[in-house]
Amino acid sequence: MHSVELTKPDGRRMTLYARSPLPPGLEAPSPFPDPLSNGAHLRWHPLRGEWVTYAAHRQGRTFLPPPEYNPLAPMTDPANPTEVPVGPWDVAVFENRFPSLGGFVPPPPDLIVPTAPADGRCEVVVFAQDREGSLAGLPLDHVALLLQVWGDRTARLGAEDKIQYVLPFENRGAEVGVTLHHPHGQIYAYPVVPPVPARMQQVAGQFHAREGRSALSAHIEAERRDGVRMLYEGPHAVAFVPVCARYPYEVWVAPIRAVEGFTHLRDEERSDLARALKTVLMKFDALWDRPFPYLMAWYQAPTDRQPHPESHLHAQLWPPYRTRDRLKYLAGTELAAGFFAMDALPEEKAAELQQVEVTVS
Repeated sequence: MHSVELTKPDGRRMTLYARSPLPPGLEAPSPFPDPLSNGAHLRWHPLRGEWVTYAAHRQGRTFLPPPEYNPLAPMTDPANPTEVPVGPWDVAVFENRFPSLGGFVPPPPDLIVPTAPADGRCEVVVFAQDREGSLAGLPLDHVALLLQVWGDRTARLGAEDKIQYVLPFENRGAEVGVTLHHPHGQIYAYPVVPPVPARMQQVAGQFHAREGRSALSAHIEAERRDGVRMLYEGPHAVAFVPVCARYPYEVWVAPIRAVEGFTHLRDEERSDLARALKTVLMKFDALWDRPFPYLMAWYQAPTDRQPHPESHLHAQLWPPYRTRDRLKYLAGTELAAGFFAMDALPEEKAAELQQVEVTVS
């Protein structure tokens, strides 16, 4: 992996990554002439016992590219301002212009609940230069590079004292909001371990203390033995619809060996994990014969500089699903109660995905 550090005209940092050496003289563009001047703060939720971030400046953020945007125009066209530069890079990472955490962090307001500065980082990760491409369409070595990039960002962000957890994720599709034509995701680096991974860490810690291995390792072993819901089973990585899926077509992707995070992957594990991920994404698109929206989140150990043998790197993917003539998203019981009500069996959806033939190359 090769990389180069740049600074955008508005002061935001950018890192370009490539599979081959990058030439000198690359410049980082920005559609925004002025530096970021707004910030966020945290407020304590007294009933849930967790922090909520407030970033009112995001109301003015980019949603869809402007109507006059021409995706076929050269990236150097001044009428088509872009966040990414011209050059032979493969993956570009830069600070989010409208961060929910970090950026300019003002003192928090004095309110009737505890408040705190919204320390942290929010980065955009552009997966590739092809504006019309997708993560599923990238070559395997490019997907493996992205896994390596996520590891590098985790190491860099996690080295900051204020960062306790690093979460790479992708919201794919216009249904969840588009700020770039390029296939891209984000990385949030939090000043605390967020509630969902915190609960997962608690459960994993209890299991490891009792059984001496990760809970996910035990579950992967059971899924492989059962075999009913497996979508990919390689020498070092697996993908399957979990027996406990809370969404139809929910898929977990993981290395077979329990590793704390991306930085702990061996080369052969990273390559096989890339194949597992690409297999799943190709099946999603082929199942509905269209680029299908999904949320993908990667869970790894906290960045508190403590050993976490209970942690097991993995991704969870949650696409919406079709019911008659519409797409289903979360309902009230899921959003309000966190209590998921499924009207489809994991085995049925695994069978649908298993029947989709794809050729990964």
